[in-house]
Amino acid sequence: MSDVESPTTPAPGEGRSALPDSAMGVVRWKRALDLGVIAATSPLWFPLMLIVMIAVRLSSPGPIFFRQRRVGFKGRSFMIYKFRSMRVDAGTGSHESHFERLMRQGIPMVKLDASDPRIIPWGRMLRATGLDELPQIFNVIKGEMSLVGPRPSTIQEFQYFRPYERQRVETLPGLTGYWQVNGKNHTTFDEMIQMDIYYARNVSIRLDLAIIARTIPVLLAQTLELRAKRSGRTKEGKDISAQPTVPEHATSL
Repeated sequence: MSDVESPTTPAPGEGRSALPDSAMGVVRWKRALDLGVIAATSPLWFPLMLIVMIAVRLSSPGPIFFRQRRVGFKGRSFMIYKFRSMRVDAGTGSHESHFERLMRQGIPMVKLDASDPRIIPWGRMLRATGLDELPQIFNVIKGEMSLVGPRPSTIQEFQYFRPYERQRVETLPGLTGYWQVNGKNHTTFDEMIQMDIYYARNVSIRLDLAIIARTIPVLLAQTLELRAKRSGRTKEGKDISAQPTVPEHATSL
């Protein structure tokens, strides 16, 4: 990767921050909110993490955790942690091709999960419920992420971003965010970018609390939607559980 494309080096014309002068104050209250919520909810998420660790270990040979370098605050890279939901030999080529297709064709940002043979047993459930993201709590504790913020892009994805779109890294990436609770699976790449930039420009404790409060209901709704699509049948009686979970309005594009 060239120095120009490196996520640790701002792109031309991006040296000036889009954050207001009060950015340091924002970081302080976000840090306090993050650590406070994590400490208060530790009796819930810690046992849940142990259960998921056992499930991953029993369902698939290989490491429990998946690590990948992502692009974070101000374009600086960091190592993100997730529960492994795919086979150890799964490559990233399919994901990168899928992301480029979503970005260029303007169709909803849905995953390949329903038709992806790389996913291990329990993997779809972990991804649908967001449980695979739980280890990122440690990224939050380390200060690399926040509970609320744009999802951190992979280095390959970041290379596709235009200067305007890179404004989304002017705030800490998050476990959940404005896009995630506002139609995540039914919005296009451009709509995701607009929501992420809106959040970066309007970050506030009130907005963060509202997003945190909406996250669990949204995850439950997404899980029920996925289950309904996987168990559904077409009018011809064919099983559609192995078909990509693309919303109906996306198929006409």
